[in-house]
Amino acid sequence: MLTASPVASETIGSVDTVFHMFSRDDDIVLEAFDDPEVSGVTCYLSRARKGGVKGMIGVAEDPSDASLECIRTGPIKVPEDVKNGKRDGKRLFKKNTSLVFKSMQVVRFYDKKRNVLVYMVYSDKLVEGSPKNSVSAVKVE
Repeated sequence: MLTASPVASETIGSVDTVFHMFSRDDDIVLEAFDDPEVSGVTCYLSRARKGGVKGMIGVAEDPSDASLECIRTGPIKVPEDVKNGKRDGKRLFKKNTSLVFKSMQVVRFYDKKRNVLVYMVYSDKLVEGSPKNSVSAVKVE
């Protein structure tokens, strides 16, 4: 199910949410990435990022809060192995959100009945993940 490595994202921008006097502020980061297997689909992910001294040196654990929107950016071409469900749950994007044990991931499913690509972002952790998630769907035409 998880065969290829996830794609890298492009940072579009960020906004501060909590001020820290002598270190990086807490913020919300907006990133974009293209589906590496389905041309014509771009996903936009906003996620919370912890600041402070721990965030600045990379040992803070980011919150599990995220939002996802995927849109059609060109002609969509869905490969056969995606259409037949063999790639359902395929991880397209992964970002470590703590030093070692927590990550945020985007996975893709194909709803054959409705001819729709469905993308979901969620956070997992070695011991306990989070039920917080967001879903976006793109109609294939």
